[in-house]
Amino acid sequence: MRTKLSSFHFDLPDELIAQYPATERDQSRLMVVHRDTGKIEHKVFKDILEYFDEGDVMIFNNTKVFPARLYGQKEKTGAKIEVFLLRELNHDARLWDVLVDPARKIRVGNKLYFEDENGEDALVAEVVDNTTSRGRTIRFLFDGAEEEFQHELSKLGNTPLPKYIDRDPEPIDRERYQTIYAKELGAVAAPTAGLHFSRELLKRLELKGINFAELTLHIGLGTFRTIDVEDLSKHKMEAEYFRISQDAVDKVNASKTANKKVCAIGTTVMRSIETAVSAEELLKPVEGWTNKFIYPPYDFHIANCMVTNFHLPKSSLMIMISAFGGMELILDAYHEAVKEKYRFFSYGDAMLIL
Repeated sequence: MRTKLSSFHFDLPDELIAQYPATERDQSRLMVVHRDTGKIEHKVFKDILEYFDEGDVMIFNNTKVFPARLYGQKEKTGAKIEVFLLRELNHDARLWDVLVDPARKIRVGNKLYFEDENGEDALVAEVVDNTTSRGRTIRFLFDGAEEEFQHELSKLGNTPLPKYIDRDPEPIDRERYQTIYAKELGAVAAPTAGLHFSRELLKRLELKGINFAELTLHIGLGTFRTIDVEDLSKHKMEAEYFRISQDAVDKVNASKTANKKVCAIGTTVMRSIETAVSAEELLKPVEGWTNKFIYPPYDFHIANCMVTNFHLPKSSLMIMISAFGGMELILDAYHEAVKEKYRFFSYGDAMLIL
């Protein structure tokens, strides 16, 4: 029987979509869902410590969000243009895949000017190709060193908050829309399950003997793309770059073979590790691109528990969670979350599925 998109609908009041993060990272709420019994518990995120023991492993996505939304002007006309940086295509040539808005005004050969706070032109880019109706390839015309270029981008760019957060970015977002262990620059969205971990909580987990493994998956906008087919087997995910090192593989496989908990911190981690399963059903080192879409029914091979946020109805993220936790149990948990006024989406509360 084919899984249908309409199976993943639930009513989500707009006021439950979190507009700001919790005051402290580890003070968000935590719903604990037990797959073996169907039991649902209501906790605070720092209580996650109670559910893990020495030798267990948590797998984190260490991608770092860059300030991807720029506001510039078109040459001659001075028309205001929003440019959303998607991915760097060629490091040396400073070629980028971008989305532009309004797209109808932006043609190949146009130059775009980005001013600093003093009204001076800090960066100039030239449009070199049309990729989609809103997509363009641009080349930044910058002669300085890479470090200087990244510094200018960082100054001019705005934190790329999802559209569901209905406000302009504020100074708090530079810090809080980023995990504390973010290292590898390249994502246009944060791996939000990791936003709940504070330095103190990580230290307490470490002292208890929990191991940490890191991988990198650079999240693109495709993660949030609406699914528009009822038959989920026909949905295609956009490819995202990921890398899993031998060090991460060794830590994960040691816990797996010892029958310890292997916990995926977020859906991006789950997609990455399920793309990198060896013939022996262990994790293997990989570097490349994944467009893996996980939907029920699906047999998971590496992780036996996961942390995730509360996602939007009919989203690829919620569908993956349902594959892991069981469709009926996860829908029950989501209805409970709405009833108990849990906060949803990127700045929302968390769920631990055991």
